[in-house]
Amino acid sequence: MGASDSKLVFKQGIFRLSEERHISAEDPYWTSFWELPESAEDVFSLFSPADIRRTRDNALENLETLILATTSRLFILRHHPSFPDLELAPERDALNCIRVLTRILPYIYEKESLAAWEEQFFWAKRRKRTRKAAIASEVLFDESTDKSSRGDDDEPQFEEVKPLAEELIDTLVDLLFFVDLTLPPQKHAQSKVTYAIWQSGVGCNTTVATTKEYESNRSEILRLLITMAGQSMYMTPGVLPGRGVRALTQLCTCPDKQVVLSVLCSLLNTSMKYNPASWRVPYNNLVFKDTKQVLVTHSLQLLLNVLLYPIPENSSTGPSKNYYRHFLGRVHRPQDFQFIVDGMLRILNQPLQEKASYLPGTQTSGSFAAEVIMLFWEITQCNKRFRAFIIDTNRVHDFVVLALFYALEYKNEPSRQGIVRMCAFLLQTLSVETTFGLSLNKTFEGQHSLPPSIRINGFHGSYADFLIQSIYTLITTSQGKLSAIYPALMAVINNVAPYIEKLNRASSAVLLQLLSSMASPSFLLANESNHTLLHSLLESINSIVEHKYRKNPELVLAIVRNAKRIEALRTFTLESGQEEMERRHRLRKESGEPLDPLDPAALRTSSESVRSSPAPPARTSTLEEVPEDGAFAIGDDDEDDDSDDGYHPTPARSTTSDSASQDQVGTSADDAVPTQLRGMSEKARGKMPVGVRSFSRQNSTTSLGAYSTTGQSMTGGFEPSAHWIESWLPELPLHTILTIIQQVSAALPRQALVQDPPSPDTLRKVQQTEVYGIESSPPRVHSFEWSPLALGWYESLLWGVIFASELQFARGNMSVWNGTAIKLFRVQETAAAGPTLTSPRGAVDAVGSNIVSRIGQINLRGNQGQAPTQPQGGDGSTARNA
Repeated sequence: MGASDSKLVFKQGIFRLSEERHISAEDPYWTSFWELPESAEDVFSLFSPADIRRTRDNALENLETLILATTSRLFILRHHPSFPDLELAPERDALNCIRVLTRILPYIYEKESLAAWEEQFFWAKRRKRTRKAAIASEVLFDESTDKSSRGDDDEPQFEEVKPLAEELIDTLVDLLFFVDLTLPPQKHAQSKVTYAIWQSGVGCNTTVATTKEYESNRSEILRLLITMAGQSMYMTPGVLPGRGVRALTQLCTCPDKQVVLSVLCSLLNTSMKYNPASWRVPYNNLVFKDTKQVLVTHSLQLLLNVLLYPIPENSSTGPSKNYYRHFLGRVHRPQDFQFIVDGMLRILNQPLQEKASYLPGTQTSGSFAAEVIMLFWEITQCNKRFRAFIIDTNRVHDFVVLALFYALEYKNEPSRQGIVRMCAFLLQTLSVETTFGLSLNKTFEGQHSLPPSIRINGFHGSYADFLIQSIYTLITTSQGKLSAIYPALMAVINNVAPYIEKLNRASSAVLLQLLSSMASPSFLLANESNHTLLHSLLESINSIVEHKYRKNPELVLAIVRNAKRIEALRTFTLESGQEEMERRHRLRKESGEPLDPLDPAALRTSSESVRSSPAPPARTSTLEEVPEDGAFAIGDDDEDDDSDDGYHPTPARSTTSDSASQDQVGTSADDAVPTQLRGMSEKARGKMPVGVRSFSRQNSTTSLGAYSTTGQSMTGGFEPSAHWIESWLPELPLHTILTIIQQVSAALPRQALVQDPPSPDTLRKVQQTEVYGIESSPPRVHSFEWSPLALGWYESLLWGVIFASELQFARGNMSVWNGTAIKLFRVQETAAAGPTLTSPRGAVDAVGSNIVSRIGQINLRGNQGQAPTQPQGGDGSTARNA
């Protein structure tokens, strides 16, 4: 727009929108909305939230006409034989129509009283002027129904057409693959809409040429599709999964295989080809907006939306299958899995490879961590061959380490509790696989190169050792913030326990330390559900010694050495427990004895354990016996058409600290945090109906598994009683451990029990001791199940990440959703940050901007940024997901 007088004209036109009622659809005024703006910034800065709300509330009919005008102009351009043509069908017009729609739609979605109007206006069938009639009468847009523009012969001039929103979505998808707009000219193409995949990778072996202009255009189109999907943010977590979003339902139920595969592969390949190390300056998005990085951001966001979206059962728009999720589950070529794994690891590994930056606080290289972890979780759930690939090639170890890294890195950050929880659920998802448990016995040789936050000093052991010790650290150093995922973490250990071999001394010690903490009166009497965690841990220890007794002498010896604490459980009473708590309290006051890490009082004062980077060295991957059906084709394999579509977590009520700082945005879905099912045997799991087995998330929310409405009670109102203790104490699985203590202690000399470290002879003696009276129980699988409430939590996590990302990439007035009435998560504002080098203020603006632009041209080799920081918008708002 350039000239200030042109901007003034556009702004005056915006004022007219709310001040003058019933502006005629034939008024040339409407053309100003696509002819005057020269950039997205013009539209977003001049068309303010106050302007949109004033028009919406005082002149809704004008807002209707504006939407009809811009959509109709967009439809006409899409079908124009010369589009894009600077004179006949300008690309600028189409982009401005997209920008205007992106700007105004959130303000329609936020007003609940407009729901019925929105449904009728966007989703009802329409009568529309035929294109021939529209061209003949030279009307501004082909949806005008003014009597004055019609002749007496009405019928030939109009036709029944699909709903407005449906046509808009179809048009936008077409424009994503439009020659000279988003794709280069194609040889032998019969249509300008080619559905050519944007990047090589899954489904495409040839590199497709692109330009910054094409990338920018794709981003703007994707942004509008994401905005339409963003109607999700104006529902509560409890309502969203059941009601759904019509735009996402329309996208995900598209039966056209070519369209779905082209969109799926384009989004996936664009995301997986992102290389954070290729950006020269780690704070580049504070200096300039790189079109490729913005495109990756929007590609990942839309990809995740279509993959995890559950089709509501009450959907009236046709089939109930999510075809994007379906076809992702049909990917089967090893080279495609290798491409996906390499892409995800490239992004997730970046913060581990270099955690220092020349400009403190400006790291962004890890900004896609949450999205990529989510994508990995989705593929793991819906594609069984992918699970086989990552386990058979040992790449799963990299993801275990990374999940633990991000969980430990973010465990004390209120704004990232959702990511920590997701990491725990991801580990639980992986742990149900027998081959996963067996793979953990591999020696972990790259531990010394990990960052300090996850490194274990002096570590020598297997991946199982690393997993167990990391879970212990996560529980004991998180100050009680992660109590909601203790069951999931216990389930991980329980699921892999039958397969663990050669558990080292440190891992054995932390298991018994955890047992001691969970058996303490202060923990057991703190609430009504903690005893279930003790039960789960006892099951895990039992499982290890029942199935791999001779392979785990260190654990057996640790059990015997902790005999006193374990045997005390047999005689535990309310009175003895309270007396023990009082005794410990006195000792602490007198001698300064440290608190037990799981003692409720310790949760407020626990300190970090000593841990001390890049991920383990890259592996040469091989794959054997993974099914493949000839040449590449997603969906050519019809086997197991609808099985293997995900998990079903059961939500458990939990409390999250309300003392989080005010500069955060959090989900209001804490009640929906999922937890694992009680363990079931493999045989019992096999007898379950297909629709409720693990790795079987169905599209209908009513078939996503049962969920608890009581959950965990962590309130201060709980009062333990003797009757309550008697209800669970006899059920504790103590037989195996007590039998071990009795027989092994009798076979060892007293000196062997106190010798530290134990001698090889002692360990050999333990292995050779025959233990009688113990039978190996079948492995029990603690599955992860989805429920409507859990899905509400998950979708709120996704949209919180998208909201925060939008604040980073589109600061100030450019943000799509900032300042709107979001219901899916909490949004709180903070005071604006002071001036910094990358965000100067006042008189130093020009100097600061010049310095930043100069630094942006420097190649800072080897320093690509840190783990992601809490996103903050230009107005000081931030995003938090609980």
